[in-house]
Amino acid sequence: MQYKGSCHCGRLAFTAEGEIKQVVECNCSLCSRKGSLLWFVPRAKFAFVAGENEASVYKFNKQVIAHHFCPTCGCQPFSFGKDPSGNEIAAINTRCLENVDTSTLPHHHYDGKDV
Repeated sequence: MQYKGSCHCGRLAFTAEGEIKQVVECNCSLCSRKGSLLWFVPRAKFAFVAGENEASVYKFNKQVIAHHFCPTCGCQPFSFGKDPSGNEIAAINTRCLENVDTSTLPHHHYDGKDV
């Protein structure tokens, strides 16, 4: 299935392909403040619709995840990084997807605080 998503103002818009089987709720210092519910897809299944070169990027801790956020509205709809095998992935904030009810999805709690 293909999903459409964006930041609040629409400056950063994208599509992502796959099946949302669960969302990850991380308790690291950044995710717990943002309230993101993450869905991970291969980077090749993520495509920009608008704003590819307009996002601001924030990295912290080990500097391996590029958290992209809109410089206009401040929303962070996605991040880019690598999975444990070294494959490029997109971590999509499912709260920024159209027509997705995150309350119906299984939640996996990840202890990012103690990693």
